[in-house]
Amino acid sequence: MKDSVLRRFWNCFLTPGNRRLPYALLAAGVIGLAGAPATGVAQPAAQSTGKFPNEVCLSCHGNEGFAVPGADGKMRPLHLVKDRFEQSVHGKRSCVDCHKDITDIPHQKGVHRVSCVTCHEELWATAKKEGKTQEFARLGVVVDQIERYMKSIHARPSREDQSRTNATCYNCHDAHYVYPPGSAARADWHLGIPNVCGKCHSEQRVEYLDSVHGRQILAGNAAAPVCSNCHTTHDVDRPKLDAIKLVITRNCGTCHSRNLSSYANTYHGQVSTLGYAYTASCFDCHGNHDIQRVSHPRSTVHSNNRLQTCQKCHTGATAGFVTFQPHANTHDYARYPYMWIVSKFMIALIAGVFLFFWTHCALWFYREYQERKAGKSRPHVVTAGMPQLKGKYYRRFRPVWTLAHLFFALSLMVLSLTGMAAFYAETAWAQFIVKALGGPKVAALIHRGAAVIILGIFVAHLVYFIVTLAPKWRTFKWFGHASFVPSWQDLKDIQAMFRWFLGKGPRPVFGRWSYWERFDYWAPFWGLTIVGGSGLMLWFKDLTAAVWPGWIFNLATLAHGEEAFLAIVFLFTVHFFNNHFRPDKLPPPDISMFTGMLSLEEFAREHTLEYEELVKSGRLQEYLVDAPSPRMTLGSKILGIVLLVFGLTLLALVLLGFAGSVLPGK
Repeated sequence: MKDSVLRRFWNCFLTPGNRRLPYALLAAGVIGLAGAPATGVAQPAAQSTGKFPNEVCLSCHGNEGFAVPGADGKMRPLHLVKDRFEQSVHGKRSCVDCHKDITDIPHQKGVHRVSCVTCHEELWATAKKEGKTQEFARLGVVVDQIERYMKSIHARPSREDQSRTNATCYNCHDAHYVYPPGSAARADWHLGIPNVCGKCHSEQRVEYLDSVHGRQILAGNAAAPVCSNCHTTHDVDRPKLDAIKLVITRNCGTCHSRNLSSYANTYHGQVSTLGYAYTASCFDCHGNHDIQRVSHPRSTVHSNNRLQTCQKCHTGATAGFVTFQPHANTHDYARYPYMWIVSKFMIALIAGVFLFFWTHCALWFYREYQERKAGKSRPHVVTAGMPQLKGKYYRRFRPVWTLAHLFFALSLMVLSLTGMAAFYAETAWAQFIVKALGGPKVAALIHRGAAVIILGIFVAHLVYFIVTLAPKWRTFKWFGHASFVPSWQDLKDIQAMFRWFLGKGPRPVFGRWSYWERFDYWAPFWGLTIVGGSGLMLWFKDLTAAVWPGWIFNLATLAHGEEAFLAIVFLFTVHFFNNHFRPDKLPPPDISMFTGMLSLEEFAREHTLEYEELVKSGRLQEYLVDAPSPRMTLGSKILGIVLLVFGLTLLALVLLGFAGSVLPGK
């Protein structure tokens, strides 16, 4: 037996090209001496134990071509390149630090198990115990990767052979040649990843190497993406899972950041950003392993193939879909002139509206506050000499209008909540709300339901006025104070109001409708035309694409979101201020829109011209009613406060979303 063991030990030195014979002979002598008893009788080297220097191992494994028969009868290469190993992250470690079951030289042939997991976890536990986590921070990263790997599909038992996992550390990493990030050797390893993954995923490897990404790798471009760039490294799981689809989509943005950003502005991208994977992602349109450049005839998004690609989801898609631009943006005038023009128009509109009205609100608040502080009250022009009017209210709105206003307000708030949740899909609040509603599909149904209600109210309103005004269109005072039609008087009133703001003149008086109320009235005509029209285009996609070119979807999406933003911020700042938060209205809420009534004193103060006209004509009594009941007053106040809180909360969420979207790096 002794002769057989020593012969095997000696034979390993006879490998052609062996340059490590001196190390081996020295090691053999040391081992022999260490294992010899005091009597001087030599012991078999195979029985010697200890921690051997790497030179002893390399005396065999360092020989090029060194191999042994494997379990399948094929030669199993066991050659290790000393210089490459020493440049790796494990290069300073002893071989037997990992190969713990090898305690004898020479050792028996067979499988020698190595636990990457146990080794790294034990080293990290020691580092934490000794307070050296900063010094060995990279080791902590590896342990974190191990934890994620343990949850991946690679760590699960193989369906074909449940005695092993699908893939373990050394199936992907050559443990002897693991290099630190940034090293030249790591770039070479990166180029070889498709071949490593291809050992199991051979069909995918063939497709990948013929793709635009694969051809870059074959050309030696280490910056080109490989399997792990898309599928991740240690979190790999089945691509059919929604969570993995979302991860892969985000990973595409690692290289294609601008395209991911523009994709996120489409409805497809908004749903994906919210955390749902049922809309089209990058690979649904561009393919996965066999991605080609857009100009390539085999590309799924080539102009000749694009309609067929769209029809995978949009079965009724027509030729109009082909010119839809999923990566259009508002910055590139040369490629997307319509988007650039509409974007700049909307920015100018939003800036102009808010510059005027926020200035108007600030000056108004300042002047009213200063007058109240100075004890200047607006003159009461009622009840003096008319005791029969004391406690009376003016009927300003009939019940049908108060009900219409309530449903209009509720529908608008629902539209704001569901629409802005998609518009600012990247925010935590949007994702929470959409999840609470039951997902984007349910949120979309709610959104469209609210849209139908608000458009129905709008159309009914138009029909009502057409029917009621048509018979008296010749006699109606189209430009009087009781008309919603703007006139030159509105410009005069604006000038007078600003003179009062600046202390240069008296406060102007108004009739039934002031200039800001006329603006509030006409703004929905503009807003609903833009928001409603674009929304219908996006809702009925097939019909739209049959009439318009596909880029109309890009414009509709842009206009829909920007106009909605304008409407929401205007309503919950300017409209709320005018009707609830200016000093003369405090404390909020003003409940006249729910009761339909104003106290006679407030009516005479806020709508002086109409009041005087009714008094002069003797028709005031026709509009007087008793004060609303305490129960109705309380209910209206509660309802008003709830709507105010809801509206201001929506405003805060929208402004948070806006701030996040314009911060640097967003």
